[in-house]
This record gives sequence, C-alpha cells and structure tokens, in this order.
Amino acid sequence: MRTMFSTADIHIHTTYSDGVATPAQVLAYVAAHTDLRVIAITDHDVIGGALEARDLAGEFGVEVIVGEEVSTREGHLLALFIEEELPAGRPAAETVAAIHAQGGICVAPHPFGMLVPSVGRHGLLRRASGLERGWPVDAIEAFNASLWLPLNNGAAARYAAHRALPALGGSDAHHLETIGMGYTRFPGRGVADLRRAILAGETVACGRRWFWGPRLLTAWLAARLGGAPDLPVAA
Repeated sequence: MRTMFSTADIHIHTTYSDGVATPAQVLAYVAAHTDLRVIAITDHDVIGGALEARDLAGEFGVEVIVGEEVSTREGHLLALFIEEELPAGRPAAETVAAIHAQGGICVAPHPFGMLVPSVGRHGLLRRASGLERGWPVDAIEAFNASLWLPLNNGAAARYAAHRALPALGGSDAHHLETIGMGYTRFPGRGVADLRRAILAGETVACGRRWFWGPRLLTAWLAARLGGAPDLPVAA
C-alpha cells in the first residue's frame, strides 16, 4: 500500500506575541490558501494563542499542535506538544528538561541564524546530542523560511544530518501570506502521525525563504499601531 505524505508548518506566530493575525485568521488562511494539514502555533513565551487555535481547529479542518517559542538565556527553543506554558529567561538546559517533563518535543529553531537569538551561537555544536548532554534537543529546524542568509539553513541541515537528528521545516510566519513557506513533510495525516514521524526521524524539511517586503512591513506596522484590520493574503 502506498504511503500517504502530508505537510505541517511547525513555527507560526499570532497576535498573542508578535504576529499580526489572530488564531482564527491563521486557521482560515491555512484552510483556504495552503495544503497544510497540521500547524503549530509557537508564540513567544505564551501558549494562549495555541490553545485558542486548537479549540477552533475543528471548524477549519486543520489540526493544531500547542507550542511555544521559549526565550532561554542561550537563545530560542521550540516546545511542541505541550500543555503548560514555559517561563522565559531560564537556562536552556532547564527549559529542555521542562519540555520533556511535559512529554513535549524540543526543537532548536533557526539554530545558526545570525540575526536572531540562536542556540547555535552558544555551543549547540558541543552540547546538543554531543559529548555534553545538557541540551538534548529532539530535532533541528533545518529550514526556517525567515532567515536572510541561505548558509544559516545549510549549516542547520548539515548539523542535523551529521548528528542524525530529525530535520523539520517551519515558516516562522508572522504574517498570513508567509505561512507554509517553510514546512515539514511527513508520512501520515495528522498530529499523532507527525509526532511519530519526528521521533522516528522520518521528516523532511522543505520550503522557500520569505522577505520583509513593503506589504509585510505595512501590515506589521498597521497591526502594531492599531491601524487598518486588513491583513495581507495570497492572491
């Protein structure tokens, strides 16, 4: 029997942190404009948007992972499949342990990004799944659609392959039209299948980069200043 493959975007922000779209708007856009079956809402240091999106997901035919992009002392970590909010500002090792204590999966997002808080700048090469097990991350975001320099994603992909860590793709979307520009391909259909695929190392990181063009900047400024509610959508 032929294996079915689906796509997931594991890195999306909403108005609960620094995104310009509400959870409902994100779900509506995903349902109408993408072929994503699973998304993770990963707002900075809060999970309220993810919980709201999961509650609404059935209306849109999309499955939602509750996630959080946690600001640790050494850089950002993605917590996926969690139920309780994780505090910011703790050492990365403590945050990884807290994610695992919830049964969650810990992902190093944009691990070698030069212009974002990156754990790769604080010893990821030595610590994550290496000789020092202080940061035993479960997967690497090997493709992040928001990174300006291709070499940053290239370094992440090479690191994931060298360490035999699952490679994931995410958009790091803060605007509707960038959702799905980075994505993870996995065997199966829904959230449970994606979780199994990550743990089994059966995922593929895919996508293309997005840039802060005039439309995205205008939408972001309007949202921050309380301007027009219209948000950018794909044609």
